[in-house]
Amino acid sequence: MSELRVIVRHAGTVLAGQLAVMAFGVADTMIAGRHSDAALAALSVGSAIYISVFVSLMGVVQALLPIWAEMLGARRHEAVGRSLRQSLYLCGLVSIAGMAALLLPGALLRWAQVPELMRGEVEHYLAVLAFSFVPALLFRLYSTFNQSLGKPRLVTWLQMGALAIKVPLSVWLVGGGLGVEPMGAVGCAWATLLVNYLLMILALVMLRTQALYRPYQLWRRMERPDWAQLRAFARLGLPGGLAYLVEVTSFTLMALFISRLGTLATASHQIAASVAAVLYMMPLSMGVACSARVSFWLGAGRPDHARRVVYIGLRLTALIALALAATISLARGWIAGWYSGNPEIIALASGLLLWVALYHLADAIQALCGFLLRCYRITLAPLVLYAVLLWGLGLLGGYRLAYLGLAGWPAHPSASSFWAASALAIALVAACLLALLLQAVRRSQQTPGAGIQAA
Repeated sequence: MSELRVIVRHAGTVLAGQLAVMAFGVADTMIAGRHSDAALAALSVGSAIYISVFVSLMGVVQALLPIWAEMLGARRHEAVGRSLRQSLYLCGLVSIAGMAALLLPGALLRWAQVPELMRGEVEHYLAVLAFSFVPALLFRLYSTFNQSLGKPRLVTWLQMGALAIKVPLSVWLVGGGLGVEPMGAVGCAWATLLVNYLLMILALVMLRTQALYRPYQLWRRMERPDWAQLRAFARLGLPGGLAYLVEVTSFTLMALFISRLGTLATASHQIAASVAAVLYMMPLSMGVACSARVSFWLGAGRPDHARRVVYIGLRLTALIALALAATISLARGWIAGWYSGNPEIIALASGLLLWVALYHLADAIQALCGFLLRCYRITLAPLVLYAVLLWGLGLLGGYRLAYLGLAGWPAHPSASSFWAASALAIALVAACLLALLLQAVRRSQQTPGAGIQAA
């Protein structure tokens, strides 16, 4: 089977599952928006904080994919199972951090000047989601393991089945009925909690019963912490997780700052952010598929094959991103109407979706490059670029454009100020990461195998 076909099949399967997961949030946005503008605004702030915590800490686990894919390429099957068991120690630390952040959001909400009437519902929403963090993390570990093996189909089926349960649960709990009082945005959180526990249980059943996992001898007795391997996890996972944190918090803080502009601005931004997140699933899926193949070939000692995968991934991602950006630009009014029936929110969101289309073109390239750079163990430079450009130029620049004025331009208090600055910032990130990736690929050809294998 050709590399292009392998990548397309793997990415397509991952994409189907990721879209199902992303549909959780999209459905919640639509359900809350139809329930009330206040519920949609509370969901916008609460989900922004949750996603920041969830994605950044899940990024620590996702960053382990190259380690397991390399071991597979080197035919070290038993070492894969041992490494997976060791990753559970990392999951324990990540779980504590995630739950603490979600249970104690008050200081952040006050600092961001989120309106007091909105804070109570946001805090309740996050408190429920705190108790869904552990099952969500363990299912992400299962998902990453399958992706490293190039076998994401089981995960995708589970995610799609979970969507069929999540949507009616959210509708019921948000709007109430059958003896349940309407919960608003908090109902979305309860539905998420129930679905995450179901997914975790099903993943454990699969690991125990499916023949696919037998070569890795997963169910051996748990070893003591292997500090050398845990340090290898940390060197790869922590910068990767922090990079996700910077990227996602640039959106989180944007949502919090935009909340000062009122319910209409906050709701329209939530629609734009939801569409941007859906679009991101494409480069995310390409990144997963390509990084699994690049790491496999690096582990097998074939950097020439790895280079070929890199170039296939870049070309394919760029073409798909162009098509998606054009579609969003042409259908922006129709898309905004899916989320809200308020004509003012639809008009504001339609304007923001033009910026979303431009943002996606750069976001797709930088996302793929970020995944592939981890295969070559380059993690610190992307983290610095994210921090300087996304926080410095994107977030701070947007804040100044919206509230203070910048370089002779008067203040323009609207969500579009933030989106314009963020689009410029992500374009610069994409250019820098692409240059780093091409340099890493060239260097791997000159010193094949050097510094690639993990402990």
